[in-house]
Amino acid sequence: MDRTRDTFFALLVLVGLWEICALLLDSMALPEPWIVLLDIIAALAGGNLLDDLAISAVRALLGLLLAVAAAVPLGLAIGAEKPLRKRLSPFIYLLYPIPHVVLLPLIIILFGIGNLSKIFLIALIVFFQILVTTRDAATNINRNYYYSMQTLGASRLQVYRHVILPACLPKILTALRISVGTSVAILFFVESFATTRGLGYRIMDSWGRADYVALYTGICSMALLGFTLYLILDRLERRICRWNRTG
Repeated sequence: MDRTRDTFFALLVLVGLWEICALLLDSMALPEPWIVLLDIIAALAGGNLLDDLAISAVRALLGLLLAVAAAVPLGLAIGAEKPLRKRLSPFIYLLYPIPHVVLLPLIIILFGIGNLSKIFLIALIVFFQILVTTRDAATNINRNYYYSMQTLGASRLQVYRHVILPACLPKILTALRISVGTSVAILFFVESFATTRGLGYRIMDSWGRADYVALYTGICSMALLGFTLYLILDRLERRICRWNRTG
């Protein structure tokens, strides 16, 4: 309840600052928040904003799920298995710092301009963030936990299930929450050209038409999408990893 109250208060402060800046600047490039809110309501009632929001949400979610499905098992294995870590860590060391967003033209050539290329780029960028966090979390597990399970006759799969995954899960979910911002940023980038649907397209189209109210409607909608995904993961982490709560 305290967190909800504090979040709502922070929202009111931000909206208040927005209103003050809009009144002081008195520019069509910065409309007042209530005008944007009315436009959001009208766009939702018309259905077109809801469609773009749903399309963008699906692209972001599928990108995140694809990244998790690939990065988590691989990160756990690399972190827990020393021979595997020794062989694959150099490749991660070389590939992780590369700005993968520059690969978009190649990805479009390979996968076309449809949803697949957008989802793949989101997954590719988020993949390395989750992979490195998961690997480091698995690497730092105290070896005594392994020895205790082995003494009880646990198989390697049981060690992964009862020791490695639970120990790494809080950091995996934290990495996911951090990756939400990245995925939404990349979503805007991939939807800003070679498409006619999605919030990124709506923002760029409004900008090109100098429709600043619609521009802020798109920006606020994308911010709402990112916040909603972050909130879902935050609630998921607090429910699954109850032993890891700090307050």
